[in-house]
Amino acid sequence: MVPRISVIIPTLNEATVIEKTMAALSKRDGLERIVVDGHSSDDTRALAGPYADKVLLTEAGRGRQMNAGARAAAGEVFVFLHADSCLSDDAFRELIRALEDPDVLWGAFRLGIDSPRRILRLVAAAANWRTRLTGIPYGDQGIFVRRSVFEQSGGYPEIPIMEDLEFARRLKSLGKVKLLSRPIVTSSRRWDKEGAGYTTLRNQIYVVLYYLGVSPARLARCYRTVR
Repeated sequence: MVPRISVIIPTLNEATVIEKTMAALSKRDGLERIVVDGHSSDDTRALAGPYADKVLLTEAGRGRQMNAGARAAAGEVFVFLHADSCLSDDAFRELIRALEDPDVLWGAFRLGIDSPRRILRLVAAAANWRTRLTGIPYGDQGIFVRRSVFEQSGGYPEIPIMEDLEFARRLKSLGKVKLLSRPIVTSSRRWDKEGAGYTTLRNQIYVVLYYLGVSPARLARCYRTVR
């Protein structure tokens, strides 16, 4: 029996991308589509509404928003999707096949970036290599998890930054990551805006600082400053 899948998307002022993401999901039967908005000041909720099964409103913060979506979800499997990322039918079919194995507790998709730029293909390849090496995917890879495992992990930490990294570390302690071969395709907008080299280096520095014990609150303050 195919488990019901709930796709949970946290949003905050994502009017430029949310309709494309939701429209792609609407082509797939059997999904529950949940948008959890952090009080956007643009048309995000209005644009997402026609495609969503549920649109929730909560205080901003990705960890908080994704936990709220999980509490409202009816599915046996959660897929946490960024607002600027798209999954193909092939990716969902591979996910369903993977979930036939009861030993697959959680995982993520191979990262693809929606750009022909060679440097961004290299960024995606490096991210996929990192995931295979460390067993820890990041949020833009579309983390999926069985509901029971999500609850056992305690869900997302409600911290201002690095919530996806810490969540993946919790999941890794419960079972090995399953990295699917079909890609999740995410927008190149952040690399285009800030520069591919700068964005990649900055993010890795922040990861290292987090592992060294710098608090998420301090990292978040610095992150806002450099942006």
